[in-house]
Formats: sequence, C-alpha cells, structure tokens
Amino acid sequence: MRVALDVMGGDNAPGEIIQGALEAIKIYPQIEKIFLVGDKEKILEHIAKKHDKLEIIHATEVITIEDHPGTAYRRKKDASITVATKLVKNGEAQAVVSAGSTGAQMVAALFGLGRIKGVDRPAIGTVLPTLGGGKLLLDAGANADCKVHNLLQFAKMGSVYAQKVLGINSPKVALINIGGEETKGNELVIKTYQELVKLKGINFIGNIEGRDIPKGTADVMVCDGFVGNVVLKVIEGMAFSFSYLLKDEISKSVAAKIGSGLMLPALTGLKKRMDYTEYGGAPLLGVDGISIICHGSSKSKAIHNAIRVAYESNSQGFIEALRGNLDMGEDGNGD
Repeated sequence: MRVALDVMGGDNAPGEIIQGALEAIKIYPQIEKIFLVGDKEKILEHIAKKHDKLEIIHATEVITIEDHPGTAYRRKKDASITVATKLVKNGEAQAVVSAGSTGAQMVAALFGLGRIKGVDRPAIGTVLPTLGGGKLLLDAGANADCKVHNLLQFAKMGSVYAQKVLGINSPKVALINIGGEETKGNELVIKTYQELVKLKGINFIGNIEGRDIPKGTADVMVCDGFVGNVVLKVIEGMAFSFSYLLKDEISKSVAAKIGSGLMLPALTGLKKRMDYTEYGGAPLLGVDGISIICHGSSKSKAIHNAIRVAYESNSQGFIEALRGNLDMGEDGNGD
C-alpha cells in the first residue's frame, strides 16, 4: 500500500510527522511507499539517510488553521494537503493522512476525491476508548447542523466501518440522546429514531445517553457534528484532568508515592487503554477515497497508528463496501 502523508500539517510538523512515517515502515511491512508531501528542504532536515520506502513530493504552500479552508484551497494550489490528496485521486497512493487543518482536509477531500454516491455530507468517525474497547463516534465535528437523512447515512457508514475496519460483527448502532425513550430529545433525534427503526442492514439498539458512551454500550454512536464534537472534547478534557489529579494526589504523601510504584503496571495499562493515539486518526467517511484526519497535536505514535488505520481501511475494502450501498433517494430519506 502507498500512503500520501502531509508532513506540514499539525503542531509538531514536520519532525514528529516524519518520525511517525519512519516508525510505520518499520512496524508495518505491508506499507510499500510513504510519500512525504511538503517543503523538500525542511523534510531533508529530518531524514538522516535515504530510504527506499520514502519519497519526497515537494509542495510549496501550507494551509494553516488561521486560513479559511475554502478560500485557501482555491488560492493555495500547491498546498501540501491538496497535493497529497491529488496523489490519491490519481491512483498513485491509496490513502492520505494529515494532522493539519481539519477544514482544509475536508475541502481537499470533497473537491479532490468527491463523495460516494448517495452521501450528502461526509462525517468524521472517531474511535473512542471505552470500557468495551474502541467504539466509533460520528459525526465528530464535520456537520454542526444535520437533517434526518444525514444521520441515517452516518449510521450506515459507521456500521460498515465498524464491520470492515474494527472487525465487529453486527455492530450495535445507537443514537445519542438525552434519554433512552424514543419520544425523548429534540425534533431531529425523535424523527431520526423513527427512521432508524425501519432502516434495513443495521443493528439499531435505540437511544443511549451521555453516561453510556464511556461504558461502550454501543459500537457505533450517531449524532450531529455539534453534539459529537462536544462529546469528543469533554472526553479529552476528562482524560487530561484525571491524569493531572492522579499525579497531584500521588505527590501529596510518601505512602501514595510508594503505592503508585506498586501500581505502576496497572496504571501503565490504564493509560494505554485511554490513550487516543492508540487508535490512530479519524477517517472522513463518505468521500470516495481514504482520508485520515489526525489530531493537530499528534506526535509520531499517533501518526504511525493513523497510517495503520489507512492500511486497514484499504486492505479491508472499506470504500468498495460503501459504494453503491448508500443511495437513499434524490432528496434523502426521513425529512
């Protein structure tokens, strides 16, 4: 498999991004080639020697988080994310991975790769650590305002992704709501519930509340991008706060320090289970090609795991599984 890696995107670019590529080709022998897309001179500063599986593709521009995604995409024709996405469009690579501007990556994917037939709006699918393992949340921020047919499409795409990439047989699909009853919630979720019950091809288990998310009650958790992004940021904030409070309490006494030493293996295991970098990047579901979005603060571990996600998506034929299976009518369904 060949991957186009935008090495100029993210808080730790290009050093940590390139290091992630180096780690990926060591860990995953299935990776045939990683195209390092970005400023050639800056890239060479981080590569000690030539590697057969690495190829530099020079790009003179970068779309930053300060740029308006649509405007920057039109003006910065040689931006790294644009060039990387074109490699996928042209068949030179099978996936694009970036930790840069999420908006820019979405625009590049929409205009560069296009949407799969039947998809109105692509969604960001983020795998969250839960008591039941990694579970898929979508939309995690691409669409703040949604209609019923958007959420139905998210449910279908999420179900296929959970089966093909996460390896979950008959994944349990749930709608995030303020209560378990089908009559709870706003107009959008009430109408969506009514349509999801009738939707064939998915294992819909009903509504789940916010407290059910970390339990891993559902394999695929569906919501609009506004709710999804709030959920994602709360979980990230809670993980950070828990780690900070734990360290603070341990530092208060000698007994706690000794006890923490004895508990180190358990604490290490807990940290790994709650570490988002273990799950790699978030796929942009619904575009006609594999586009993996990484957290802006991603370091090498997150990058090499994102490359793994790209490989798994490609090897399991995720895009092919979606094509032709999502057409829900000219005007959508359920509005």
